[in-house]
Amino acid sequence: MNGIICYIGIGSNLGNALKNCRNAVENLGACKGIEVTRVSSFYETEPVGIVNQNYFVNAAAEIRTVLSARKLLQELQNIEKDMGRRREVKGGPRIIDLDLLFYGHDLIQETDLEVPHPEIHKRRFVLEPLDELTSYLIHPVFCISIRGLKERLTDDKIIKVIRN
Repeated sequence: MNGIICYIGIGSNLGNALKNCRNAVENLGACKGIEVTRVSSFYETEPVGIVNQNYFVNAAAEIRTVLSARKLLQELQNIEKDMGRRREVKGGPRIIDLDLLFYGHDLIQETDLEVPHPEIHKRRFVLEPLDELTSYLIHPVFCISIRGLKERLTDDKIIKVIRN
C-alpha cells in the first residue's frame, strides 16, 4: 500500500488492558485504507495527571494509510467507540485510547485535531514505545529526534516492558 506513515499511541487501564490494546491494534489493521506495519512492545505505565487510578498498558503502532488525517482521526474514534470508550473525565480511566501522534511530517492545527500530538514531548509512556519504533524520527516542531526528546524528559513515571 502506498500512503503516508503515521504513528498511533495506544493505551488502556480498564478491564484486561493488555487485551484491549491488542484488540485495538487488530481493529486498526481491519480498517480500509490502513495497514499496521509495526507495533512496539506493550508497557505497563504509571498514570499521569489523575494518579489515583489503575496503571495503564501503553504501546505505539506504525501504520501506513491513504486516509486523510481527519478521516484517520474519525477511524480512531470509531474504534474507541466500538470498544466501549466513554469520555467522562479528561485523563481518567479508559477502556481504550487511540491518539494520532504523527501524520507523516505534517503540522496540523485545527480545533479538534492537532498533529503532532501536543503532549508527546512530556510523556514517557508515549516516547518510550515511539523510541522503540522510530528513534530517528524528527519532531517537526522541536526539530529533535524522538530519542532526543526522551533523553530530555523530566517525567519520572514508572514504565516497564510487559514480557509474555
